[in-house]
Amino acid sequence: MSLPSASRTDEAGRVGEPALVAGIELVGEFEDSGYREPPHLVCRPDGQIVRLPPLLYQVVRALDDRHHQDCEREPVMVRVAAELSRESGRQFTEEHVAFLVDKKLAPLGVTTHSDGSPPPPIVRSDPFLAFRFRLAVVPEQVTWFLSGLFAWLFRPLVAAGALGAFVGCEAWLWATQDTGAALRSVLFSPANVLLVVFLAIASCAFHEMGHGAACRYGGVRPGAMGCGIYLVWPAFYTDITNSYRLGRAGRIRTDLGGVYFNALFALALIAAYGATGFQPLLVAIFCVHLEMIQQLLPTLRFDGYYIVADLIGIPDLFKYIGPILQRFLLRRPQDERLRALKRRPQIVVAVWVMFLIPVLLLQLGMVLVHLPQLLRADWQKINFLMETATATGNPVLGVTSACLQSLLLVLPIAGLALALVPVVRGLVRLAWRTMRR
Repeated sequence: MSLPSASRTDEAGRVGEPALVAGIELVGEFEDSGYREPPHLVCRPDGQIVRLPPLLYQVVRALDDRHHQDCEREPVMVRVAAELSRESGRQFTEEHVAFLVDKKLAPLGVTTHSDGSPPPPIVRSDPFLAFRFRLAVVPEQVTWFLSGLFAWLFRPLVAAGALGAFVGCEAWLWATQDTGAALRSVLFSPANVLLVVFLAIASCAFHEMGHGAACRYGGVRPGAMGCGIYLVWPAFYTDITNSYRLGRAGRIRTDLGGVYFNALFALALIAAYGATGFQPLLVAIFCVHLEMIQQLLPTLRFDGYYIVADLIGIPDLFKYIGPILQRFLLRRPQDERLRALKRRPQIVVAVWVMFLIPVLLLQLGMVLVHLPQLLRADWQKINFLMETATATGNPVLGVTSACLQSLLLVLPIAGLALALVPVVRGLVRLAWRTMRR
C-alpha cells in the first residue's frame, strides 16, 4: 500500500488560508473495507486514525504543500477548488472548499479553518462499551523494542510448529489430568491462589505483547501499552491503531496475536507442569484457557469482536445495532449508514446484531432471575473466606488471598450488569422513538 505523508511545521499556514495541522500523515485507502466507497485514512498527530470519504481526502491532499512547492503564489483556496473540479468532474468554488474545511475537516483536527485560525479542541468519541480510564505504562519506544523480540514468532513455520505442539499438549493434558482435583487443592492454599492469580495476570500481559508483536511483524508501529478498566474489570491494553494501515490479513493477524501468545504461554505452563507435576500450574493453565475463550467472544469489545469487524472491513459494529433493528424488525427503509455498506458486510452485520441482542437479553434475564441466589452464595463464600483467612499459617497471605477471591466473585456479576444496562437503555430508547413516530 502506498503511504504518502505530509508533515507541515507551520501549523497556521499562510495568513488567511487553510493548512494541514502540523504532523498530519496521509495514509491512503482503507484496504479491504466493507464500504461501497472505500474511505481513506489520515493519521492525526495524537496517533488517532481518521476515516475520510474520498472527496474530503482529495481536499487534504490538495492542501499538502509538499506537492505544490511550485505554486506558492497561487491562493490555496483557488488551487484546491481547481484540483477538486479536475479530479471529481464537478465544479467546485472557493466557497465549497471553505465549507468542507470549516464544517468537516477542522472539527476532526485535520486542518485549520479556512481563514487560517486553529481548529477547535478535539472532542474524543465515546464508543459504546469502550475501554476507559487508560493509563499508559510502557511507552511506545519500549513497546517497539519488546515487540521486536517476539515478532519472529509469527513466521509461518514457527507459528505452525507452535500451534501443532499446543494442540498435541492439549490432547494429552485434558485426556489424562484431573483439573478438578488440582483446583480443590489450590483453593485451600492461599500461597497457591496468589501464584495462580499472578500467572493469570502474566498471561494477560503476554497477550497484549502478542498484539504488539503482530503489529510489528506486519510492518507497522504499535503504540503504548498500559492498563485500565473495561466495564469493571482491570485490564491491559496495547494501542494497535496503526493496524488499520494493514490489509485484512494483517489486521486479523494482529487481532489473533493476543490469543496466539496465550497459547504460547499455556504451552510453557504445560511444559513446566509436565516436568514438575506442580498442581497450581494445572489450574493456571485452566485460567489461561478461560481467558482465550473470553477473548474470542464476539459480543463485547474483545478480540472476537475485532476479528468479525476486520473480516468484513467495518471498524465499529455497535453503531449499526439501531439501523439493523429498524430495517429487519420494523421493516423501515435502509438508512444512510446501511446503504454505505457492501452487500456481504451488511449480511454479516445483520447476523451479528441478531445474535448479539438475544444473547445479551438472555444473559440479562438469567442474571435477574438468579441474582438473589448468586448474591446469597457469593456472600456466604466471602464470609467463609474471611473467617478462614487468619486460620492459615500465614495470616497475611490468607487475608490477601481471601480478598482477591472475593473480588473475583463480585466482578463478573457487576461487569455483566454494567455491560447489559446500556444495551437495554438503547433498546428502550429505540422502542420509544419508534412508538412516537
